[in-house]
Amino acid sequence: MDCGEATQLQLKRYKLRAQRINNIFISHLHGDHYLGLMGLLSTMHLMGRKEKLNLYGPKGLSEIITMQLKYSETVFNYEINFVEVDTTIHKVVHEDDFVKVYSIPLNHRVPCSGYLFAEKKKNRRIKKDTLPADFSVKNIIRLKHGEDILDEEGNLLYKNAALTLPARRSFTYAFCSDTKYDESIIPLIKDVDLLYHESTFMDEHAERASITYHSTAKEAATIAKKAEVGKLILGHFSVRYRELEPIRDEARTVFENADLAIEGEEFILED
Repeated sequence: MDCGEATQLQLKRYKLRAQRINNIFISHLHGDHYLGLMGLLSTMHLMGRKEKLNLYGPKGLSEIITMQLKYSETVFNYEINFVEVDTTIHKVVHEDDFVKVYSIPLNHRVPCSGYLFAEKKKNRRIKKDTLPADFSVKNIIRLKHGEDILDEEGNLLYKNAALTLPARRSFTYAFCSDTKYDESIIPLIKDVDLLYHESTFMDEHAERASITYHSTAKEAATIAKKAEVGKLILGHFSVRYRELEPIRDEARTVFENADLAIEGEEFILED
């Protein structure tokens, strides 16, 4: 999600492999959200990447990348699949075996899209200690899909519930980057488990937030409360705030389950 200038440093710091990234989602074309992208793409090239990379973002992103490649006379070893995101509508922009990703139209000074990540229904879990020794892979797959095991005549051999556990819960995560307070997103993020919402300013600078198309911590919390989300993560703080705890505290006056998006912090969603 987005790619600021320090992205590669953070990947290295937290021992995350860049080559495992297959999809990059850019919210909008202000520099702090994409200026690290060209360096990351180049590093992938220098490290010998061959797999295709999907790059999602608003109109103009592909032009920015291809222009730099043109004038540096660079040809990457791998294919970049540019997917232009219409920042005015809510629709599926990516789907694979595990997740669907939807665009979320945001209200910013330039075209901007948030993204909603919705995990697909997961398979049932196998009770390994209850499986017969000669159980086939095909039957294991059937169990994971919730099927009973039948013989060739259609007689029940194994009841699914006896050999499996319920599937783990599927989660939803909404990423709402730069945006002014806008209740039109509430139906789109209703009941998500985790919401990231920008909170550039505190309420004392609400007028400044509106003028610059940003939100306050209280406004982010109001969106979270009205959307009945599970947890709110606050980010994109103005440099005027040397202490961030007051931002969190302001949000908690409206929505108690709010925390700060600090580098290195982990937020675990319990099953």
